[in-house]
Amino acid sequence: MISAISWVPKGASKVVPAEVEPPSKEEIEEMLKNESLNRSGDIEDEEEEDMDIDTAKRTDEVAQALAAADVVGKAPETGNGMKGIDDALKELDMDHYDDEDDDVELFSTGPGDTYYPSNDLDPYLKDKDDDDVEEVEDTTIKPSDAVIICASNEDDVSQLQVCILEEFEDGEHNLFSHHDIILPAFPLCTAWLDCGLKGGDKGNFVAVGSMDPAIEIWDLDIIDEVQPIMVLGGIAKKKKKGKKSSVEYKPDSHTDSVLGLAWNKTVRKYLASASADTSVKIWDLVAGQCVSTKKHHTDKVQAVDWNKHVPDVLLSGSFDHSVVLVDMRYPSHTGIKSEVASDVESLAWDPHDQHSFVVSLEDGTVQCFDVRAAASNPASGCKPCFTLHAHDKAVSTVSYNPVAPKMLATGSTDKMVKLWDLADNQPSCIASRNPKAGAVFSISFSEDSPFLLAIGGSKGSLQIWDTLTETGVAQRFGKNK
Repeated sequence: MISAISWVPKGASKVVPAEVEPPSKEEIEEMLKNESLNRSGDIEDEEEEDMDIDTAKRTDEVAQALAAADVVGKAPETGNGMKGIDDALKELDMDHYDDEDDDVELFSTGPGDTYYPSNDLDPYLKDKDDDDVEEVEDTTIKPSDAVIICASNEDDVSQLQVCILEEFEDGEHNLFSHHDIILPAFPLCTAWLDCGLKGGDKGNFVAVGSMDPAIEIWDLDIIDEVQPIMVLGGIAKKKKKGKKSSVEYKPDSHTDSVLGLAWNKTVRKYLASASADTSVKIWDLVAGQCVSTKKHHTDKVQAVDWNKHVPDVLLSGSFDHSVVLVDMRYPSHTGIKSEVASDVESLAWDPHDQHSFVVSLEDGTVQCFDVRAAASNPASGCKPCFTLHAHDKAVSTVSYNPVAPKMLATGSTDKMVKLWDLADNQPSCIASRNPKAGAVFSISFSEDSPFLLAIGGSKGSLQIWDTLTETGVAQRFGKNK
């Protein structure tokens, strides 16, 4: 399944990603130290378990040996083992071994005998440099290539898939996987960011939230990387004594799964996170630490999003049936809380209107709000401008089109993706599709090719929908391409 999708802007990736360097002695010692900490408190219990495991292991080894003997049709000899060897040699018939080669032609007179003046002209000989050139071509990411990051899990293997989408002049596309990054836990959300974390002004990174309380930052310009360049929060130590266990978290860490992430594109060092521990946190990526924790929700916080026009304003949505708007310029600001009809699945600020945002809900509806409605009485929050019954099941994801005002895409666990025109707060469906992705968990419009919609769901296959090929989209929004 694909749980989250993020587009990488064209030209942000290195043309030829670097190969990972082997870990230094200090890094290996640090990894061993961390592993030792994780295992502390488990020794006594493990010693008892090891006795049972060793016994079971010996039993399994005996059973495997007997099974192997059955396969080759030889029972283990209790006496002299020479009888089994004699039988095996008799089967090989070594006395007549050379007789079988009488009809074999040792010297070819076919096309392989063709003479070439130089090795360069011989098609059967390949220069090592040619292999190197082909390998570079296979890993090259052209500035015109679109890169899509898919957080996925298949057969209990969690990973980031770095996919390349080649766009051709005739409108055709070629989608393929460039490389994978193996993750230690089931990924739930991602956020691409270019904050210069390794020196320089910019980079090419992705933040990953998972079933673990830690947030990992991975360098997308390195192939075969096994360690994130940064980990925000997480578990510091586990202790277990008998049947009781306890967990010690790093300072200011989340204490449950990270369900939502949002990178601030204007104040580029800030990353917001939403967690099942009911909190919202703001992280300084340069310092690698949490700078603010908000606890204005009473249940799991599913989603966060920064306002594109007022970058200090953060929106969060929760299973407590509320969305909260907070202005981070004022630390004492308790936020404007607005009630919604059901559990929040996702939310998004309108990129074309600084006052408007939409919230998608577990009951299949989408609600739109205008923050100016709460200006006169912030305590009462905002009332929805409209409530749209968009899908038959939970609306798990939404995405605004970056260039076409009031064009919204919605994806649902009912396996459908729909496109809406929200003009005048009178939403109308202009296209719908079953993209064969299964239950849809994540959709996202591209910033570079704004009518391309990436779709990920339970079937684990990334789908691309060129929405401009739909008549309703072309008629309503074609002028914005």
